Amino acid sequence: MGIFGKLGGEFIDIIEWTQPSQSDALAHRFQRHANEIKYGAKLTVREGQAAVFVNEGRMADVFGPGMYTLETKNLPILSTILGWKYGFNSPFKAEVYFIATRRFTDLKWGTSNPIMLRDPEFGPVRIRAFGTYAVQVTDPAAFLRQLVATDPSFEAYEITGQLRNTIVARFVDAVGAAKIPVLDLAGNYEKVAQEAMLRIRPELAEMGLALPSFYIENISLPAEVEAALDKRTQMGVIGNLGDYARLQAANAIPDAVQNPGGVAGLGAQVAVGVAMGNQMAGAMNPTTGTPPTLPAVTFFVALNGQQSGPYDLPTLQRLMASGQLTRATLVWRQGMAGWAAAETVAELAALFPPPLPQPPMMPPPLPPGS
Repeated sequence: MGIFGKLGGEFIDIIEWTQPSQSDALAHRFQRHANEIKYGAKLTVREGQAAVFVNEGRMADVFGPGMYTLETKNLPILSTILGWKYGFNSPFKAEVYFIATRRFTDLKWGTSNPIMLRDPEFGPVRIRAFGTYAVQVTDPAAFLRQLVATDPSFEAYEITGQLRNTIVARFVDAVGAAKIPVLDLAGNYEKVAQEAMLRIRPELAEMGLALPSFYIENISLPAEVEAALDKRTQMGVIGNLGDYARLQAANAIPDAVQNPGGVAGLGAQVAVGVAMGNQMAGAMNPTTGTPPTLPAVTFFVALNGQQSGPYDLPTLQRLMASGQLTRATLVWRQGMAGWAAAETVAELAALFPPPLPQPPMMPPPLPPGS
């Protein structure tokens, strides 16, 4: 060993990580030649950090914020692993990982594909959603074991994809379980977000992570569905279409007066506008249209000794023309006490022409000799 190496070995090591304020690193492995750390070195862990010691692939001690002198009493697990005797001073080899325990905020999530839902009012619909969330390391040992492993610098972007997939999957479950109509979701973002957080947190806890906040910024429908809803809203705002058409015609009067050729066609425009408004109002409000036609009167007819029918008046006229229906034919309809001759029923009497006048009866000639 050279003179400088020998002298350097006498210095007390300082182990720390000064993380830049804009850094997105979640974990950082302390760089040390041959991983040799002097016994009695100083370990500085700042607020928002934790330090994890790893010896030959085995996780040993975990330190929270503070300043520590690395000796037997402060390294109970590592002391047991290395077999140090009390008061034995010697350098040791170990890896030190600093874990950022501060909150990482304003992380984005969103649905890459539409979510299919069954809405009680619209039926099957597709929605999209996006928002933000924050994540924080709460179990440095589990985080190092599950995610960091041997990565010398583990940054947020390496896990945001997995977090986004987990969040979207559990958000879909939460929206489906809430059974809230699409038009009412805007007033229930917090309720849906809380339900989603309850489903997301257990999965993140297995990785040593917590979900301090989760926000839904927007839940939207496809553009064509939103356009249809806009038209529905416009119809609700317009109200009475007839009054709206007349108002539009009245607003056109000043422009028509200023246009020399417009006054002549103004009357036609007003009439067309009012007529269209009345037609549209009638289509949307069927109770203002013409009343339905009365039901046709039908009769049963005795033909060839058997009941036949029922027949309406045009059909009875054809039967009369063919000679099957005569004045004496028995008929019956609902409301009559019994069967009666056709000519005695008021509705059918008009079907038969009046009888021809009979010539006067002439007496026979008198017998001879009278």
